[in-house]
Amino acid sequence: MQADQLRVPVGPGAMHVERFGHGGTAVILLHGFVTSSFLWRNVAPAITEAGHTAYAVDLFGHGESDRPFDADFGIAAQAEYLDAAMTALRVARAVIVGVDIGGDVALRLAATRPERVEKLVLINTPAFDELPAKDITMTQRSTARFAFRTTRGILGAAPLVEGVLRKSVADPEKQMPTRLVARYLAPFVGKDGTNHLLALASSISGEDLEDIDLRDIHVPALILWGEEDTFVDGRIAEKLTSSLPDGRLVRLPGVARLLPEENPEYLLELLMDFMRKRAVA
Repeated sequence: MQADQLRVPVGPGAMHVERFGHGGTAVILLHGFVTSSFLWRNVAPAITEAGHTAYAVDLFGHGESDRPFDADFGIAAQAEYLDAAMTALRVARAVIVGVDIGGDVALRLAATRPERVEKLVLINTPAFDELPAKDITMTQRSTARFAFRTTRGILGAAPLVEGVLRKSVADPEKQMPTRLVARYLAPFVGKDGTNHLLALASSISGEDLEDIDLRDIHVPALILWGEEDTFVDGRIAEKLTSSLPDGRLVRLPGVARLLPEENPEYLLELLMDFMRKRAVA
């Protein structure tokens, strides 16, 4: 299915959004660190086939969205940008699905704009003392240390990004082949790639969730956790689930962080079942 390619104004620039279908429930799909809306290519069309509308979003500064050098790319800012994008898209309320820090953006939106969120699906979302996760802290150190050397080459931050991507799946040879890595690397190639990667990594702070109380988020929340995640302690899954008033946890053995890459069919099955369930009064 061909998506509608949209440029949505959010204040300091525009976000790139791919819209699949019309009607039914709005489902907003948020990627995580060093990925983009491309992550949802095997999920979004199937959501439409089930009778709903899917919006695969490039977070501000990521993918094909604008990336002004002086913009705020942090979690709190991303939640504000998403709220503005929903207004521009005329989406009053949606099921928000987030991978990695995309889940943190979803949590922040649910806490600060509860009228926007119908349900939450959080996939390997770092929280508490695991935010930022190890991939981001590692990137912050590595990018700062090798910034001069990497900016001199045409590949920019590509070697650093490739390492994160390959560790984000359980079987990198099968699930993150070179051609797929190359597709995700595009925004970070070139002399500015390293500086931009550092800007994105440096913007992520646990402080952006410290001022919200997860117990105030009274929407159904499905927490999906790939047990092969090497970046976040798996015990965070239980803590996150128990902190949300209506949280439910499903652990996924043999899967790492990028569930939409590793098993989009099962993710869709879980999502559709979750969307059909009525909220508990």
